[in-house]
Amino acid sequence: MSLDIRHYDRHQAAELRPLLLDIYAEIYKEAAEEDPFATVDRFAQGLDGWSIRPGWTCTVGYDPAHDDEPVGYAYGAPLPQDARWWGGLITSVDPALTKETGQRTYALSELMVRKPWRKTGAARQLHDALLSRRSEERATLLVDQDHPKVRALYETWGWTTLGDLRPRLPNAPLFHAMLLPLH
Repeated sequence: MSLDIRHYDRHQAAELRPLLLDIYAEIYKEAAEEDPFATVDRFAQGLDGWSIRPGWTCTVGYDPAHDDEPVGYAYGAPLPQDARWWGGLITSVDPALTKETGQRTYALSELMVRKPWRKTGAARQLHDALLSRRSEERATLLVDQDHPKVRALYETWGWTTLGDLRPRLPNAPLFHAMLLPLH
């Protein structure tokens, strides 16, 4: 399956916001009923915080075979020099691995695909399109430890686990912090 992938940056974030929230609400409808961390309001706050960051980019995939129906998206931004990203790291690691320069690490914050397009290669296309344009030396992401299949999928794409991380946010789950060399 070949997607029409469109690239956006923070200058288009406001116009893109309703689409991103609609897709999130569709995908996480059941989870949001049980988990306060999965609500649309909490996600919207995170989206708003991410999308104003310098270097924020987003890829949205559309299915040309289905009237350009949106399939899913991926977005993230570079970690700033004073990033709090690693603050919830539980695993002991070499401090040099978590030192940020503002240009070292791109954080892949979200990657989601709507149900009809799962297991079609859409996630990989969105992932690769987003990261292919990055100049940082590496990327990072967090995978909820309750989703071992997602972690395993990322490992097949070249990601490795740095350690366990719990963001300093109310009701945050425990994550695997993962890294991927970009160049």
